[in-house]
Amino acid sequence: MSNRSIPNERHQAGSGGPHPGVLAIVSLAIFLASLITSAVLTGGQTFVSPFAPADQVAAFFQQNIAAARVGGMLQFGSAVPLGIYAATVYARQLRLGVRVPGPAIGFFGGISAAVFLMFSGSVTWLLSRPEITTDTTLTHALSFLAFITGGVGFVVGLGLLVAGMAVPSLILRFMPRWLAWTGLVLAALSELSFLSMAVEPLQFLLPAGRFGGLLWLVGAGFLLPRNRAAANQEPRTQGGSVRR
Repeated sequence: MSNRSIPNERHQAGSGGPHPGVLAIVSLAIFLASLITSAVLTGGQTFVSPFAPADQVAAFFQQNIAAARVGGMLQFGSAVPLGIYAATVYARQLRLGVRVPGPAIGFFGGISAAVFLMFSGSVTWLLSRPEITTDTTLTHALSFLAFITGGVGFVVGLGLLVAGMAVPSLILRFMPRWLAWTGLVLAALSELSFLSMAVEPLQFLLPAGRFGGLLWLVGAGFLLPRNRAAANQEPRTQGGSVRR
């Protein structure tokens, strides 16, 4: 190895951007903080379902202004490290030599999930404005909008991010096979969650995809190799060669 290649490899090893595992923890922690803070400010109540009667939905937001305002703010904030995570992982997969659509799909999904979460947080913040919640119909419509963007929109995008990491990692052995397979299962459940838009009993897929996906991103963020040298330390199968 030439002397010139040594500093190049050191530069590549140190130019990977923020640690994705840490970013995932920060995003998850802020999101959990939004749920805990909202529960505390509402005295232990859960956010009213948009499928409840319009009068009940409006009354909830009229009586829990602080919970909606702080919850929406923290939900918005949790989307920022998630978007950075998607960009960081995309760049790292390219640096690892992955030349398949997976990284681009994951990047699209991660950015979509972050944008949907920001939008949902913004709408939830709007529901803390007394001048809006006096209009029952408008309040009900906004609660549905916050639900669909922060629920189905976010979870479907998150599933694409997980799939975009899990598939290349399974083929190229970038992480333990059980973790990659778990990611594929979570991604499939997340993508199927769009059916809950028409089949309400399938809404259980939303929390499964949301919390399962975020926890998976934490583990994957710590195990994804930083560079080719680290990736080559693990044994490869015959079909696991990487195009350069």
